[in-house]
Amino acid sequence: MTAVDTSGSTVTNTTVPSQNAPDRIWILVFVACFLGLMVDGMDFMFLSYALPSLMKDMALSKVQAGSLGSYTLLGMALGGLFGGWATDRFGRIRTLIFTLVLFSIGTAVLAFSQNFWQFAIIRFISALGLGAEYVTCNTLMSEYVPTRFRTTVMGTLQAGWAVGYVVATVLAGAIVPQFGWRWMFASSLPWVLLAFVVRQFVPESPSWKQSVARQAAAKAEGLWKEVLLEPRNRRSFILWVLTSGFMQFGLYGVNSWLPTYLVNELKFNFTKMTGYLVGTYCAAIFGKVIAGYLADKFGRRCIYAVSCFTTAFFLPLVVYYRTPYNIVALLTILGFIVGTPSGIIGTYMTETFSTRIRGTAMGGSFNLGRVGAAVGPAVIGLIATHYSIGLGLIAVGGGYFIAAVISSLAIPGKQFDPQKGV
Repeated sequence: MTAVDTSGSTVTNTTVPSQNAPDRIWILVFVACFLGLMVDGMDFMFLSYALPSLMKDMALSKVQAGSLGSYTLLGMALGGLFGGWATDRFGRIRTLIFTLVLFSIGTAVLAFSQNFWQFAIIRFISALGLGAEYVTCNTLMSEYVPTRFRTTVMGTLQAGWAVGYVVATVLAGAIVPQFGWRWMFASSLPWVLLAFVVRQFVPESPSWKQSVARQAAAKAEGLWKEVLLEPRNRRSFILWVLTSGFMQFGLYGVNSWLPTYLVNELKFNFTKMTGYLVGTYCAAIFGKVIAGYLADKFGRRCIYAVSCFTTAFFLPLVVYYRTPYNIVALLTILGFIVGTPSGIIGTYMTETFSTRIRGTAMGGSFNLGRVGAAVGPAVIGLIATHYSIGLGLIAVGGGYFIAAVISSLAIPGKQFDPQKGV
């Protein structure tokens, strides 16, 4: 069967992958998406490790330093909004290639920035690719993995971000003390080669092809209308904007300021700080995988809410009850817990919307949520100016609590099967 998609390209092979599709296909897609999210997480964390040096070299205030995280998240939000729409309009693979090129080159260009505004503008542009790449990888992967173990695989996929954190931590420890923060950002450039690997070897989603074949006469411009005007879609969309926004308010606030908290308030040197955070982010890898497995067994909704509640209640323990003797254990547990909601949300969201609007709705809701999340780092910077970074970490942790309440009361799980192309 042959059909013409809405971008004018010829679409062939519109068969939806069966539950018995060759393992090598979805494993290949998984490897590509995992590497994509790994680089995404690595590039995001580079800013956290550069902040202490940036504040000194560019004479930044704490509010300015926090706003760089906010500019990053605003860029990711807009990139995710466009990227989600682009995956439905132009295909998952073409969008993925574009985003990989944009943020790999954009992050490397940060090495040449000379002042606050140059850095902020370049970071905003590169972050457009970071946000779009996240939603594209999740949408593509969800359409290849069978329902019975989808969250386990998707949780493992989210571990790519945590692996990226580990890689960024190791690189920061090796590069920043000896060569400075500029060389750390420049190390992102070689990852542009991943885009060429994806273009050559990763196949387009059969579910998307089938959806395009059925909707060949429909205009892609109507995707947003379908999301916002159909009552069921609109309700789910609004709920996910709120849920993802509050979760990311906590997540990115913590991740943006945790390295600076260890250096400035706990008085760790840079090398010691990166060593501690390697353990924290390694624990996050296991947290995401285990959360995905539990969500397949007990339900996306239940485990997501529990993981958000647990994170909200554990952050005050790290701040108020840490001692030189237990800080390593507390950071390791925090790493495990803070990663669990992220291991579930990808599957939870993709199963809320149909294939035709999945990228648009998921990208839109998750990345409008990033706009709320962009407030997180700035809030911590503001609180740190008057009180302490630790108190700021506790405050943004409240976002996890609100996300848990909304999801547990209002968002059902498993509403659509991404493999069926409907």
